[in-house]
Amino acid sequence: MKLLALESSCDETAAAVVEDGERVLSDVVSSQVALHRPYGGVVPELASRAHIRQIVPVVAAALDEAGATLDGIDALAVTRGPGLVGALLVGVQTAKAIAFARRLPLVGVNHLEGHLSAIFLRDRDEPAHDVPAFPHLGLLVSGGHSALVVCRAPGDYALLGSTRDDAAGEAFDKVAKMLGLGYPGGATIDRLARTGDARAVRLPRPMRGRGLDFSFSGLKTAVAAHLAAHGVPSGAALADLCASFQHVVVEQLLRKTVAALEQTGLRELQVAGGVAANSGLREAFARECERRGVRLHVPPLRRCTDNAAMIAAAGYHRLRRGERADLSLNATATLPLGT
Repeated sequence: MKLLALESSCDETAAAVVEDGERVLSDVVSSQVALHRPYGGVVPELASRAHIRQIVPVVAAALDEAGATLDGIDALAVTRGPGLVGALLVGVQTAKAIAFARRLPLVGVNHLEGHLSAIFLRDRDEPAHDVPAFPHLGLLVSGGHSALVVCRAPGDYALLGSTRDDAAGEAFDKVAKMLGLGYPGGATIDRLARTGDARAVRLPRPMRGRGLDFSFSGLKTAVAAHLAAHGVPSGAALADLCASFQHVVVEQLLRKTVAALEQTGLRELQVAGGVAANSGLREAFARECERRGVRLHVPPLRRCTDNAAMIAAAGYHRLRRGERADLSLNATATLPLGT
């Protein structure tokens, strides 16, 4: 089955052609980073307008890269939530129009399920690789979401814990903005943290011993209080603050994940979402999983961030189960995982 998938939940306009839910024939992403950088974050109205301009060229580029036409597409998958509702509507309406015009099956996909499906993708000429067996534990960490999930089967998830306030990626970007590091700031903090001392700045460890939920808002406030008292640092002091902040974020994510592994008895873990690209997180999780004999699975960097190939991977299994969307399919900004 050859799927054309569309993703427009936030600030990436993406389309991909994927075969049988795993073999990526094309994966095209048009980024809006330059558009939103002057504002220090995503402006929803600007994002929606940019999606409208980019969606048709991106779909055309994905088909061209795959060496395909709409005549060779068997079905469509599109992100229907969660995300910015105006941005989501661009992808949903485009997918519905193509499906209607070409009389193709259509399925709506949860963006979070897409992130949890990215690990199963492989490039066109890449042989089959090691993937997590079901059931396994998933840690989903991105700009909008931080959650621990038992992945029982494709499309079958049990939420164990989630953030009470800011997501991990959101905290990275907000702290980066306070430090004047530009947008998006997570990668810059990660780069600076590599040369810093994670013990240099004492920051609070939130949500210790309080179940499997996360909280990053208080940590962000602690950084703001530190800057109010000491000013915005530069040089080695800036690297130290970035390292200290990143260490606390990663420590909380790791501590909660270890607790979830012990609680469930699962021996396989996947880490998904944009924050999974963070080098400090990848190194800390690799060390701890090796120490505990847990198999760790993390997608390649290009598939940690938003893309349409992951939507195809999730949509494939929904189509195989017989799911179909009609023209009443709508965008849902707060769509829960599993729907």
